[in-house]
Amino acid sequence: MMLFSCENSMEKVKQFIDNDTISGLMAYDVVIERSDSGRLVARLTAPVMRTVDDKDSAKIEFPKGFVVYMFEGDTVPSAQISGNYGASYEKKQLIVAKHNVVAKNLKTEEMLETETLYWDQKKKKIYTGCLVKISSPDKVIYGDSMVANESFTKREIFGISATLEMEDDE
Repeated sequence: MMLFSCENSMEKVKQFIDNDTISGLMAYDVVIERSDSGRLVARLTAPVMRTVDDKDSAKIEFPKGFVVYMFEGDTVPSAQISGNYGASYEKKQLIVAKHNVVAKNLKTEEMLETETLYWDQKKKKIYTGCLVKISSPDKVIYGDSMVANESFTKREIFGISATLEMEDDE
């Protein structure tokens, strides 16, 4: 039988577990729910969440993708946003979604597809400089960039290349 021992000073142990020295944390199979006055407002799910803290900016990152559901007063989601990568910059109040970004309004059946989407929470704006495809039950719009309010009720699509009207089969 062999015994091994290592000795660390209590100062080194305290330094290891001190939050100020930890530059980032990682969590798996994450579910984050946000509520307001007891009502569910949003639910985020992600396979991996990583926090990165440095002097200039702190961010929460979802390197393996994410799905966010937004709720309006009931248990049925009203909107959904997903992407293969996401990051939230706390100081800038900026959220970035990248790679196969899909935003759906589940009530109006509108869907936005793009490669990168920014949400500036200070200015209450959503925007992208990438190609966009906006689908609704009656038409599809293609453009090369877009700016919208955060509720997506007012939007401006730039460089529209096509608007396709959909016909009913009846």
